[in-house]
Amino acid sequence: MGLILYQRDNCHLCDLALDVLAQAQLPEFDTVFIDDDDVLEASYGVRVPVLRDTQHAAELDWPFDAQAVRQFLGL
Repeated sequence: MGLILYQRDNCHLCDLALDVLAQAQLPEFDTVFIDDDDVLEASYGVRVPVLRDTQHAAELDWPFDAQAVRQFLGL
């Protein structure tokens, strides 16, 4: 399962999202900071944090809770 959390530096909502992913007991995921990437900034700038399932090309936008994450991943 390929999961990416898109986030920003110094982002309070991103910190909350990391807490939620821990509560959901999420398997491994990568973190990508969008701050210095114009393409990612254009795609995710107003949406971060965003959890992306690369295997299914699906995205879960904030706000989400642990139950929503598990449901999104089919756990």
